[in-house]
Amino acid sequence: MNRVGFITFTGREVHRFLSLYNQTLVPGLLTTVLYIVVFGNALGSRIGEIKDVAYMHYIIPGLAMMNVITNAGSNSSSSLFQAKMLKFIDDILITPLSGMEVATGYILGGMLRGVINGVLVIFVGMALTGMQVAHPLEALVFLIVVGWTFGAIGLLIGIYAKSFDNIQMLMNFFITPLVFLGGVFYSIDMLPPFWRQVSLFNPLYYMINGLRHALLDIADTPAASSLLISVIMAGLATLLGATLFTRGYRIKE
Repeated sequence: MNRVGFITFTGREVHRFLSLYNQTLVPGLLTTVLYIVVFGNALGSRIGEIKDVAYMHYIIPGLAMMNVITNAGSNSSSSLFQAKMLKFIDDILITPLSGMEVATGYILGGMLRGVINGVLVIFVGMALTGMQVAHPLEALVFLIVVGWTFGAIGLLIGIYAKSFDNIQMLMNFFITPLVFLGGVFYSIDMLPPFWRQVSLFNPLYYMINGLRHALLDIADTPAASSLLISVIMAGLATLLGATLFTRGYRIKE
């Protein structure tokens, strides 16, 4: 393993989103504040509590995970596609780094952006609502696993995409609906039996459910199941993304 090259490349990916913090970090915080103020106040006064937890507290894990998923996926997909579009992917490929190392660097960049956004959202939620974190270490584990998962999925999107429209289409028409249907603003126990069973086939539900357990110590399904499914998704997405990148699939198109 080329440690110096790998650390340098990963550092480039991290510096890329940190230098554009007004585009990569600030929007998620502003959106979270709006969701908490609008949904928390407007719906919270009507819904009251879910599983003995204030509604404003209940939605924070979903909002945090939503930011992790969208930012991790967007970072690696846009970074790889930009390299392909501007043709400097060739400069990356001729460096003494293996395809696996470059792919992992993209995934790590996406994961770190997602985790930072998730942590910031949690802190904002705590400041605005007074929420307390029940299991901090468990929360960090879920943020890292899910950030890694969607860093890898973003890599897949970047490999597939031939235009920015392809990236936006996949994010808006596939990932975003799954996020909102994963229980961001509600418990699946509130759904009719049929739709509750449908929700159980949504992998993003388990990610949100796992973080909700870590932050609030409540869950619709066991937290261990949520973590297992999240780890499996991370492994599959990483294996597929790294394999395609190493083989050069659509990399120089």
